[in-house]
Amino acid sequence: MAGVGAGPLRSVGLPALLFLALCAVGVRGLYFHIGETEKRCFIEEIPDETMVIGNYRTQMWDKQKEVFLPSTPGLGMHVEVKDPDGKVVLSRQYGSEGRFTFTSHTPGEHQICLHSNSTRMALFAGGKLRVHLDIQVGEHANNYPEIAAKDKLTELQLRARQLLDQVEQIQKEQDYQRYREERFRLTSESTNQRVLWWSIAQTVILILTGIWQMRHLKSFFEAKKLV
Repeated sequence: MAGVGAGPLRSVGLPALLFLALCAVGVRGLYFHIGETEKRCFIEEIPDETMVIGNYRTQMWDKQKEVFLPSTPGLGMHVEVKDPDGKVVLSRQYGSEGRFTFTSHTPGEHQICLHSNSTRMALFAGGKLRVHLDIQVGEHANNYPEIAAKDKLTELQLRARQLLDQVEQIQKEQDYQRYREERFRLTSESTNQRVLWWSIAQTVILILTGIWQMRHLKSFFEAKKLV
């Protein structure tokens, strides 16, 4: 991205910019530390009908050697995925190293949570567990060498398949951005309508208060025979 100048960016148009963005964020790798029963959740904005693959592996902290070592087979992880409506898309127990897959059916923020399914402190050797997590979204989740071997595709056919998948993912991303813009527009209109009605209510209250004050003053002056 650093080698792309401002001029070419202005001329490539929105689809190409989305393609560059997808190439930059389609794969996300990280690691984090958790305790014995601690849950760690992540939010992923995913278009609808998009496949997501997550690969993870765990390491345990060795207090004697002061290094992270590969986890024992007895240690497992529980993975839970919820869609934007809070419905559970995936909930499953895995081993100390594994791979989970799901397909989104609702566009928006998906919550991906992981926690250890072990309650034995001996497995934690100090209570610290390192989890390496790699999340692949869209066409980045496809294993193209495996697809080429299965379908007996030539290099040119495989490249065409990749381009078609990228175009499809760009279309899904554009649809998702339009969906977000529509929700933002509806929220803005609803907020503006509330502000308008609140302003009208304030104006009516001020007018009624003024009328009441005028009538009260008039009654006061009449009672004092000043008018």
